[in-house]
Amino acid sequence: MAAQADVIHLKNGKSIVADSTHEVNGRVEYTVGENTFAIPLSLVETIDAGMPASVPGASQPAPSEDVPRPPEVQNGKDLIAQVIRDGQIDAAALRSIEAQGNADLSAAANLVAANFEEKRNHLNEAARYFNTALGFAPNYAVLLEHYASVLVKLGKPAEAILYGERATRASPEASEAFAILGYAYYKNEQLREAIAAWKKSLALKKDSKVEELLARAEREDKAEADYREQQSSHFVLRYEGSQAPDSLRTDILSVLEEHYSTLQRDLGAAPGNISVSLYTKQAFFDVTQAPAWSAAMNDGKLRIPVSGLTGMTPALMRVLHHELTHSFTGYITHRHLPQWLDEGIAQMEEPRSASMFGPRLAALYTAGRQIPLDQLESTFQSYGQDEAFVAYAEALAAVECIRTNHGMANLAQLLQKLGSGEPIESALRSTIHGGYAQLEGEITEYLKKNYGQ
Repeated sequence: MAAQADVIHLKNGKSIVADSTHEVNGRVEYTVGENTFAIPLSLVETIDAGMPASVPGASQPAPSEDVPRPPEVQNGKDLIAQVIRDGQIDAAALRSIEAQGNADLSAAANLVAANFEEKRNHLNEAARYFNTALGFAPNYAVLLEHYASVLVKLGKPAEAILYGERATRASPEASEAFAILGYAYYKNEQLREAIAAWKKSLALKKDSKVEELLARAEREDKAEADYREQQSSHFVLRYEGSQAPDSLRTDILSVLEEHYSTLQRDLGAAPGNISVSLYTKQAFFDVTQAPAWSAAMNDGKLRIPVSGLTGMTPALMRVLHHELTHSFTGYITHRHLPQWLDEGIAQMEEPRSASMFGPRLAALYTAGRQIPLDQLESTFQSYGQDEAFVAYAEALAAVECIRTNHGMANLAQLLQKLGSGEPIESALRSTIHGGYAQLEGEITEYLKKNYGQ
């Protein structure tokens, strides 16, 4: 999520999005990036002052965390002991079990392996074992539910729908099956089908997470009921005709496609088609329920308020760069990354520099009063404005430090390791050769060297 900038509403109906504004001698001075401009106060209708644009906001909780949980798999201790030995899957034991010719036992053994890998967030390996298990037991509902859930997390919602639908047919009274199917529909842009599936799930069993997902989908369905679509190579743009003129839509898709190529080069991998919804300011907050300081959001879809804009502005370009970056980091890591890293990379790709708050951060780190990075792993959504400023500034400084000291290739490799299921401490040690303690020390020295007094 990117932070909200100041919006100057002119009397002629047009708007200017600026990083900051202030009045001086009957004029409104405003900054956009490194440039400062001024217009007569007499031309200004109102100014909506938001959180300073130099402080980006946080993303929504990672979409993979929203996937409804399938029921726990119950396996016998003896079978688990055969398949899992010394903290890893015994492939020879698994083949030996399959060779016995007992389909139910073979399915259960592969399910043990799949469940083991799923809990370690090794999603590709988990998917392989689930698929093998289904070859032995194609109508086992719990197995189908888990496989559908993993496919959604892997960014394959269309495939997940097939297995989610099979799960609901195999066990039509299983609320979890309909909950997971609804999420697969939702991620595949089938909003009405998602709403129907979640209502069926709730009719079978109440669940607060499913209720939350249903409410989100119904808000979105209401707001976008009359929306149109426009596509480019990698994006599906949804918009209300009167709020998004041709020139604005063309500019947005052009900027997104250009930055898509940049991110693919920088990070080494890229997601498939990405959904983008353009909203009025009111509709944006109605749908997202985002904090008042938000200027955009990425909850698996890019949600951008564009009230009053007729074409691209520097502030909107930075917002698009920021939010699109979250799609790439989420895709590479399967949303298994700490918030500080996610937000730091998104700010770096805008591009943004820690220089604007470097001296303040240098003093903070030198005094040992920074927020430790291990406390910045989860969403910043609940932060107030002052806490947010520090959290996002530290996130950017951390990523700048890693890029400067260890290179962009190591930063990209860090994401890859997180995507393979490694914990953040382990991933740091295998890329930059040190965990949180060393990184905190490097950041302190980096800030002192570049911004210390």
